[in-house]
Amino acid sequence: MPQLEVDGAALTYDDEGPRDGDGVPLLFVHGWTANRHRWDHQVEHFAGKRRVIRLDLRGHGESGGAGVRTIEELASDVLALLDHLEVERFVPVGHSMGGMISQTIALSHPERVERMVLVNSIGRMTYSRGRGLVMAASTLVPFKLFVAANIQRAFAPGYPREEIRRYVQASADTPREVVMTLYGAMRAFDVLDRVGEIRVPTLLVHGYHDIQLPVSQMLRMAKAYPDAVVRILDAGHELPVEKPAELTSALDWFVTGRA
Repeated sequence: MPQLEVDGAALTYDDEGPRDGDGVPLLFVHGWTANRHRWDHQVEHFAGKRRVIRLDLRGHGESGGAGVRTIEELASDVLALLDHLEVERFVPVGHSMGGMISQTIALSHPERVERMVLVNSIGRMTYSRGRGLVMAASTLVPFKLFVAANIQRAFAPGYPREEIRRYVQASADTPREVVMTLYGAMRAFDVLDRVGEIRVPTLLVHGYHDIQLPVSQMLRMAKAYPDAVVRILDAGHELPVEKPAELTSALDWFVTGRA
């Protein structure tokens, strides 16, 4: 497994598929407390015909490094990896926090983004007063309980409990500092008033049952995008693993230019 040292973090990544394949490379960016294997189904599908890159963000999965304070710092890590791999233009596919990273890159380096896919992601986290108080209080409970509460509610009703427990354990293995600092980074993230500057074709795929980042917030963001397509699937927040084949199909339709 290749790694790249970036500002004190050893970033683990995969770089697969033909260099002369169809279209520019796809870059898959996972979400908070997850890892690059969230994208196994999608990578297996695309790697046979085009270059596919994915990484474990710093402090996640098999990557080292302490947590950072902002989404911009994570975006800087991703761009450092792409520069190392000599990738100039690409299609970012970001899930949740990974979608926040993707939007940050599209705004700061628009010349490098050919298309963009946001999976269960938004431009600003917005809470009602009551919901905000609940979220603030949740940070005061023991760490493993905090993680379990957030991950369990990420799946749609009916998803197998054993699978949910497996993802809860994997998330709880993420260092506490990384989890909590990036939780704050996501809450502070706000590009909603700027997404109209993103002129590339953008696919927004969202789970209907997502209560982490509700579909209503995504639709509010979608209205601001000049060139956006929206797909709503019967899933919760963890769309890449809840409905992998349906997500892959939507990505295939979009990134091959049929949108």
